[in-house]
Amino acid sequence: MNHQFRQRLKAGERLIGPMVTLRSPEVAEILAEVGFDWLFIDAEHSTFEAGDVQALLQAAGADMPGVVRLPAAAEVPIKKALDVGAAGIIAPMVNSAEQAEQVVRFSKYAPQGTRGVGIGRAHGYGQKFQAYLDRANDDVAVIVQAEHYEAVENIEAIVQVEGVDAVLVGPYDLSASLGRPGDLAHRDVTSAIDHVTQTCLGAGVRLGIFRLTAEALKPYLERGYTLLVAGVDTLFLSQAAGNLLAQIKEQ
Repeated sequence: MNHQFRQRLKAGERLIGPMVTLRSPEVAEILAEVGFDWLFIDAEHSTFEAGDVQALLQAAGADMPGVVRLPAAAEVPIKKALDVGAAGIIAPMVNSAEQAEQVVRFSKYAPQGTRGVGIGRAHGYGQKFQAYLDRANDDVAVIVQAEHYEAVENIEAIVQVEGVDAVLVGPYDLSASLGRPGDLAHRDVTSAIDHVTQTCLGAGVRLGIFRLTAEALKPYLERGYTLLVAGVDTLFLSQAAGNLLAQIKEQ
């Protein structure tokens, strides 16, 4: 695999990827062909199992990095996502430095961590076993989500955890944890995001966020966010179909 995702992330390149939620290899294949930099494969809020994730990665191709948002920030989901060939993991609801340390540990082989050693797609089904082990700790990206007020309170400690490559802000869950579900413009939500932003930038940790449109992403681009989750496969389909239907009906 030649995508160099973690290296590009740490170098601060702007990386744009859509959220993939449909269990269709064709969807991943189409989005990979569009020219995105990466695919956000959502195993948290979808019906994906490890086999589904592998099929999406295979369809996207070896040069398109797929990063998996886990169903939980736990050992088994981490090793399954990485063994099927994910370029990295996104751990949800990481609210403390201790949780972040655990995520890193589960993502790295010894001596840096405790990732279990198996044979899967990432290892060429055994044919590239040693080569993968030799480079995995350097190549696998570890991204944690700040999507709860506790993560905001502990962000100074979280960004100091060695091995955390980026923090992905989850604005919707964050707003809900602050008692303002969906109200992303509320000052409590914007202040929390501001605090995470300033802390990460000050520590040299890359920042990411999910937004639905280019217009919504623009303010974050201007503030130094480089890991961009842009749109969702389901909305691409429904909005394009709806726009076409409306145009035809207007004629």
